[in-house]
Amino acid sequence: MKNRLIMKHLWAAALFAIVVMTSAGAAFAAESTVKLNIPMWCVSCPYMVQRVLENVEGVAGVAVSYEDQSATVTFDDQRTTVAALTEATAEIGFPATLAAE
Repeated sequence: MKNRLIMKHLWAAALFAIVVMTSAGAAFAAESTVKLNIPMWCVSCPYMVQRVLENVEGVAGVAVSYEDQSATVTFDDQRTTVAALTEATAEIGFPATLAAE
């Protein structure tokens, strides 16, 4: 009887440890928002920039402004980086730089 009680406690502790370890990564993930300066030449450019940024893994939202020549991107900083965002825009001919805050 005593051994069964010990085993129940061990299983409960092991299950708790597994739950904590698997959710720890999500607890440290943070949503970041950055503004990128992106030179655009025509009114259809923002559409292309938005589509390529939305396809970067970890991006949660994109707002592109032709008037401001910029894109505001919200992303999970555990899944992507600013470098990945600027690389994605550069690959389609729109070199982006991080806007000064």
